[in-house]
Amino acid sequence: MDAQIERVRELLGTAASIAVLTGAGVSAESGIATFRDPDGLWAKFSPRELASMDGFLANPERVRDWYAHRKSIATSVAPNAGHYALAALERAATGSCTLITQNVDRLHQRAGSVNVLEVHGNLIENRCNECGHIREDDLLTCPDCSGAMRPNVVWFGEELPQDVFAAAEQAAMTCDVMIVAGTSAEVYPAAGLPYTAKRYGAVVIEVNPNRTELTNEAHHVLHGTSATILPLIVGEA
Repeated sequence: MDAQIERVRELLGTAASIAVLTGAGVSAESGIATFRDPDGLWAKFSPRELASMDGFLANPERVRDWYAHRKSIATSVAPNAGHYALAALERAATGSCTLITQNVDRLHQRAGSVNVLEVHGNLIENRCNECGHIREDDLLTCPDCSGAMRPNVVWFGEELPQDVFAAAEQAAMTCDVMIVAGTSAEVYPAAGLPYTAKRYGAVVIEVNPNRTELTNEAHHVLHGTSATILPLIVGEA
């Protein structure tokens, strides 16, 4: 793997444009479960009860409590070496470096990443279900239109934020190198971004401890956790 890591370092060092796609595996080593702890407080509820508009309309208090629980976890843990390596990559990049994340925990920003596209939203903000007004406090009703405030995340059956995903697609189409880290590459439309990047001529680098749907398509596959591999390819280890 050493030769492959050196080759990836060279690619990153000469790339005019870098895109990174991250998934839950990047945050798992910070102590955030990939979706929820199967033995935890919320295990008896299905994801669709907790992460859908139907679930919210049926029991908004339960949904808000669950997201408050997730937010408290996200804000109490620290970014790990993988997060810090990606922030260092952005600082060192000679051209553009866009980080596209499916994670909602904001650990990338806390580690220092600036150019971050949150395609699934985030746990820190709440959004009015009627007018779209966004706030970081815990008001239950919108001060602008009195609509119900909800977590600013993408639920089952909802489309991704159009402006954010358009920017992610643009980054995929224009990058020279795309790193795909900590994602199973199964949740679309975000999972389609590496294929877009490859189709437009980018070198695709997968970082994951396990084989995924993307493994056979990637130009370089580095098996290991994000916290282990990302510092090596960025030169932070």
